[in-house]
Amino acid sequence: MFLEALGAAALGLALAWAAVHRLPDRLPVRGAVLTTGSLGAVFGALLTHGALGPGHVTATMVGAVAVATVLLSLLLRPANRRMPRSAAV
Repeated sequence: MFLEALGAAALGLALAWAAVHRLPDRLPVRGAVLTTGSLGAVFGALLTHGALGPGHVTATMVGAVAVATVLLSLLLRPANRRMPRSAAV
């Protein structure tokens, strides 16, 4: 279980690093994003391991990445696009 948690933290950190470099203007401070990604992945691994039991390492890692992705998506801010105003408003 320790190696699964360590692997999940590494996957979450890699996912968060990719998100920081791909969307730097839409995410908060880098430290918050990296922490959220790694802790989200560890939580996802714990949750998936608890649901499936031991012996499902691949499925545990998929669950870890899924939870980390969902948590990182909650940190996204909307893009700064100006909507054209209508003449009636």
